[in-house]
Amino acid sequence: MLTLLADSASRSTPEPYAEAVARLASVRHALRLVNACGDGPSPDLDRDAEIASAWTEAGGPRRRCFDTRSERLVSATAAGVESLLVARKAGRDPHSEANRELVEQIRREMADIAKVILD
Repeated sequence: MLTLLADSASRSTPEPYAEAVARLASVRHALRLVNACGDGPSPDLDRDAEIASAWTEAGGPRRRCFDTRSERLVSATAAGVESLLVARKAGRDPHSEANRELVEQIRREMADIAKVILD
Protein backbone atom coordinates (compact mmCIF):
# COMPACT_ATOMS: atom_id res chain seq x y z
CA MET A 1 0.00 0.00 0.00
CA LEU A 2 1.20 3.49 -0.84
CA THR A 3 1.84 5.80 2.12
CA LEU A 4 2.31 9.51 1.58
CA LEU A 5 3.15 10.60 5.13
CA ALA A 6 5.81 9.28 7.45
CA ASP A 7 4.67 7.48 10.59
CA SER A 8 3.88 10.20 13.14
CA ALA A 9 5.25 8.05 15.98
CA SER A 10 8.74 8.38 14.51
CA ARG A 11 8.61 12.19 14.55
CA SER A 12 8.91 14.57 17.42
CA THR A 13 5.78 16.52 18.26
CA PRO A 14 5.37 19.04 15.43
CA GLU A 15 4.01 22.54 15.65
CA PRO A 16 0.21 22.46 15.28
CA TYR A 17 0.30 23.70 11.70
CA ALA A 18 3.31 21.61 10.66
CA GLU A 19 1.40 18.37 10.24
CA ALA A 20 -1.30 20.12 8.23
CA VAL A 21 1.29 21.72 5.95
CA ALA A 22 3.14 18.41 5.64
CA ARG A 23 -0.03 16.74 4.37
CA LEU A 24 -0.33 19.15 1.47
CA ALA A 25 3.40 18.85 0.76
CA SER A 26 3.05 15.08 0.53
CA VAL A 27 0.20 15.46 -1.94
CA ARG A 28 2.27 17.89 -4.04
CA HIS A 29 5.06 15.30 -4.09
CA ALA A 30 2.59 12.64 -5.24
CA LEU A 31 1.49 14.94 -8.06
CA ARG A 32 5.07 15.11 -9.26
CA LEU A 33 5.06 11.31 -9.48
CA VAL A 34 1.92 11.01 -11.58
CA ASN A 35 1.93 14.14 -13.71
CA ALA A 36 2.59 13.00 -17.26
CA CYS A 37 4.35 16.29 -18.06
CA GLY A 38 6.61 15.91 -15.04
CA ASP A 39 6.11 19.48 -13.88
CA GLY A 40 4.11 18.57 -10.77
CA PRO A 41 1.68 20.95 -9.15
CA SER A 42 1.52 24.56 -10.20
CA PRO A 43 3.58 26.90 -8.00
CA ASP A 44 0.50 28.68 -6.65
CA LEU A 45 -0.44 25.48 -4.80
CA ASP A 46 2.68 25.74 -2.65
CA ARG A 47 1.17 27.96 0.01
CA ASP A 48 2.82 26.35 3.03
CA ALA A 49 4.25 29.58 4.46
CA GLU A 50 0.89 31.34 4.09
CA ILE A 51 -0.96 28.48 5.75
CA ALA A 52 1.57 28.33 8.59
CA SER A 53 1.25 32.04 9.32
CA ALA A 54 -2.57 32.01 9.07
CA TRP A 55 -2.92 28.87 11.20
CA THR A 56 -2.82 30.70 14.54
CA GLU A 57 -5.56 33.09 13.40
CA ALA A 58 -7.81 30.27 12.17
CA GLY A 59 -10.34 29.09 14.71
CA GLY A 60 -10.85 25.51 15.82
CA PRO A 61 -13.68 24.76 13.36
CA ARG A 62 -11.59 25.91 10.38
CA ARG A 63 -8.60 23.88 11.56
CA ARG A 64 -10.75 20.77 12.00
CA CYS A 65 -12.28 21.28 8.54
CA PHE A 66 -8.78 21.63 7.08
CA ASP A 67 -7.62 18.49 8.89
CA THR A 68 -10.62 16.44 7.77
CA ARG A 69 -10.44 17.54 4.15
CA SER A 70 -6.66 17.19 3.90
CA GLU A 71 -6.81 13.68 5.40
CA ARG A 72 -9.41 12.70 2.80
CA LEU A 73 -7.30 14.23 0.04
CA VAL A 74 -4.22 12.29 1.14
CA SER A 75 -6.24 9.05 1.14
CA ALA A 76 -7.78 9.75 -2.26
CA THR A 77 -4.41 10.74 -3.72
CA ALA A 78 -2.79 7.60 -2.36
CA ALA A 79 -5.57 5.46 -3.88
CA GLY A 80 -5.28 7.19 -7.26
CA VAL A 81 -1.49 6.95 -7.37
CA GLU A 82 -1.61 3.34 -6.23
CA SER A 83 -4.01 2.43 -9.05
CA LEU A 84 -1.63 4.02 -11.56
CA LEU A 85 1.31 2.10 -10.09
CA VAL A 86 -0.63 -1.17 -10.19
CA ALA A 87 -1.41 -0.60 -13.88
CA ARG A 88 2.24 0.11 -14.64
CA LYS A 89 3.37 -2.93 -12.67
CA ALA A 90 0.96 -5.05 -14.72
CA GLY A 91 2.62 -3.72 -17.88
CA ARG A 92 -0.18 -1.35 -18.85
CA ASP A 93 0.27 2.35 -19.42
CA PRO A 94 -2.32 4.29 -17.44
CA HIS A 95 -4.78 6.16 -19.61
CA SER A 96 -3.25 9.60 -20.17
CA GLU A 97 -6.57 11.45 -19.93
CA ALA A 98 -7.43 9.70 -16.65
CA ASN A 99 -3.97 10.57 -15.34
CA ARG A 100 -4.43 14.21 -16.34
CA GLU A 101 -7.88 14.37 -14.74
CA LEU A 102 -6.53 12.88 -11.51
CA VAL A 103 -3.82 15.56 -11.36
CA GLU A 104 -6.28 18.37 -12.08
CA GLN A 105 -8.79 17.11 -9.52
CA ILE A 106 -6.07 16.93 -6.86
CA ARG A 107 -4.89 20.44 -7.75
CA ARG A 108 -8.42 21.82 -7.41
CA GLU A 109 -8.95 20.15 -4.06
CA MET A 110 -5.58 21.37 -2.73
CA ALA A 111 -6.50 24.95 -3.64
CA ASP A 112 -9.91 24.59 -1.98
CA ILE A 113 -8.39 23.13 1.18
CA ALA A 114 -5.85 25.96 1.44
CA LYS A 115 -8.73 28.45 1.26
CA VAL A 116 -10.23 26.95 4.41
CA ILE A 117 -7.36 28.46 6.41
CA LEU A 118 -6.43 31.40 4.17
CA ASP A 119 -9.88 32.95 3.55
